[in-house]
Amino acid sequence: MKKMAPWLITMLLAITLIVMAAFLLVHQITKPAPGNEINAAVQNIGQPAHLSADELVKVTSTIDGIKTNLSDPNYVVIINFAFQLDRDVSKEAFDKIKDFKIKPIIVKTLADTKPEDLNGAKGKDNLSTKLLNLINNSLPEGKVIQIDITDYIISPI
Repeated sequence: MKKMAPWLITMLLAITLIVMAAFLLVHQITKPAPGNEINAAVQNIGQPAHLSADELVKVTSTIDGIKTNLSDPNYVVIINFAFQLDRDVSKEAFDKIKDFKIKPIIVKTLADTKPEDLNGAKGKDNLSTKLLNLINNSLPEGKVIQIDITDYIISPI
């Protein structure tokens, strides 16, 4: 029995290592690729349907004249937005709550944004995407399909 103990321990250790390696490989293979969650969220938002000018006016709401400091208190931004919603009813609900529910979301988001984060089209697209997600979570009905920045001025104090 004493001669068999080292062989038994070696066999148990080998089996344990093989099982652990198999577990790690299976976990690595089945793990989703990085960025898939973001891509899925963007695909769920979808592209706005092609609408006529009259239909577009019926589902678009604006918020103008938001003036606030950015995360760097030496910079001020003045910005206007156009929000395209999915239905007329959604626009009506949006218009009712935009002053006391939507504007604070925008101001808080801008307060956490650095001036260099808003540089270029990519920076503005990132801001629009962040706002889209935050606003859609707070809407009572419907959803925002697209957010466009219609006017933008950033200035040091």
